[in-house]
Formats: sequence, structure tokens, C-alpha cells
Amino acid sequence: MLKVGVLGAGHLGKIHLRLLNQSEKYELVGFYDAFEENANKVAAEFGYKKFDSIADLIAAVDVVDIVTPTMQHFECAKQVIEAGKHIFIEKPISNTVAEAEEIITLAKKHNVKGQVGHVERFNPAFTAVKDKINNPMFIETHRLAEFNPRGTDVPVVLDLMIHDIDAILSVVKSKVKSVNASGVAVISDSPDISNARIEFENGCVANITSSRISMKNMRKSRFFQKDAYISVDYLDKVCEVVRMKDAPEVPGDFDMILQNAEGVKKQIYFDNPQVDANNAILDELETFADAINNNTTPIVTLEDGTEALRVAHMIIQSMEK
Repeated sequence: MLKVGVLGAGHLGKIHLRLLNQSEKYELVGFYDAFEENANKVAAEFGYKKFDSIADLIAAVDVVDIVTPTMQHFECAKQVIEAGKHIFIEKPISNTVAEAEEIITLAKKHNVKGQVGHVERFNPAFTAVKDKINNPMFIETHRLAEFNPRGTDVPVVLDLMIHDIDAILSVVKSKVKSVNASGVAVISDSPDISNARIEFENGCVANITSSRISMKNMRKSRFFQKDAYISVDYLDKVCEVVRMKDAPEVPGDFDMILQNAEGVKKQIYFDNPQVDANNAILDELETFADAINNNTTPIVTLEDGTEALRVAHMIIQSMEK
């Protein structure tokens, strides 16, 4: 079992503390939170050991889970890595791309592993179809959330859209060619709703919409590729794979047949995989433990987190234009 400590005991930090405490791959040593009142409350309510400084926590563990506000990610990560400890760092990896690249450089220099908390990579609906997504050429995503003041210190692109940016970059094996985006600040000082069109060098286009002022929650992606349509509902954890193949000469009574203008007939059929229930946050934390123990590459690398942040900043810059 790896000894782990958590930096930050806010809403998400408390979830991480609970899951690490029940994990069989970690020994939860304790946590540090800069807000003394909150730290005392968490320690009293849950019984976790409270550390008085970041340095004391780092010295007592093998792995540090950074769940602080984004503005503090870089300084925390730098301190942890320079002490030779592995880092799990919540998304977005850092506030700027330059900081993220420095985190990568430091991790290589000190020979430590890092993983970024892009939790939708572990959503069972996404993992069930990921291997079936093959060279998609058009992607459409909607991530709509009811208003919650907790995330409004950053633009909706860094709060919500970055989930979909990372998922898309993980399945499109091509470099980003161009980005066009627009956004509107309705309640916050930064955009609350945004739409981005990302074009890749291989011709793939991704159309991404994110909002944190919606009347209802929605987290859906649709992937269109040659002879297949794949949908992922991250919220309800269901997926659908619709495929096409050459129609049989004598179709069955219940076969769905399409015929195009050239007279070519195709049969539509469903190839829906089984979705196994899981706790995505626990999975991302435990697969990181596996990567450390087995000396393998984490599922969401520091480089992955940096690329997602880079594209997110391209979208923000396009909105500002």
C-alpha cells in the first residue's frame, strides 16, 4: 500500500479523502488544508489526521493528491516533485501552459510519476466504447450544468469543457489545426457558456458546447465515423453503438435497411457494449497506484493534461478575439 496525503479538503478534496481511506491500494496518512477552520472541521468530523504544513505532509507520504484551487496547483506540484514524491493532480493540471510544461520537466528530472484527474476517461460509458471509436471524423459534445458558484473562479472552458477536450484528444490521433470559439458571460465575470469548433489536421471536426447556467444537467458526446455512430451519456452512464454493414440479399422481417441515391443498401444494427458500474474517481486514483507499483505509464499523463490545457487556452483566446 502506498502512503498518500491530500492537499486541499474542500468539496472534491473530501471525496478524495473518503475514497483513499477505503482503498486497498493506499494508506491514507492525512491531509493539509490552508483554511484552518475548514481543516479542523474535517479532522473532527471524519477523523483524518490534519497536518500543520505542506512540508510535513509531503515528508510523511509516497504520493500526494493535489485537490487545491487551480491557482495553487503549480506551487504545490513543484514542492511535492522536488521532494521526490509522486503527484496526482486535479484538472486542469495548472493555471497556465507554461506552468504545466514546467511540472512535466520537474517530474522527469526527479523521476516521479504524475497523473491528471480527467475523471471522464474512467466513466464506464466512455471506457465501454473507447476501443470502438476508430478515426472519428465528426464529434459533437454537450456538457450543460445547473449554476453552481463553486466553479465560477475560472471560465467554463477550464471548469467543464476541459473534460470533453481531454476525452476528444484521447481518441483523435491528430494535431489541432485551428480553433474558433465564442462565449458569453451571463452571471460570472468570465464566460458561463461557450461553443468551440476544433479542426484537426486529419480533417476531423469537433463541435463542443459547455454551459454552467443551464436549466438541466447534460453530459453527452456523439462520435461519427465510417460506418458507425457512437454516443456516450456520461451523466446516465449509458452508451450506444450503431453500425452499418452491407445489406443481406434477402433481409429479415425486422432488419433495418437503408438505401442511398446510388442504390447501395446498408443494414443498420446495434452493437451496444455492456457498461459495468464503477466509481470513476476511485478508479483513477487506484490505476495511478498501479502505474507507480508496476512502473507503467499512467492512463492520463501529465502530457495529456497539458495538451488539454493548451487547447482550452486556444479556445479562450479565440473567444477573447
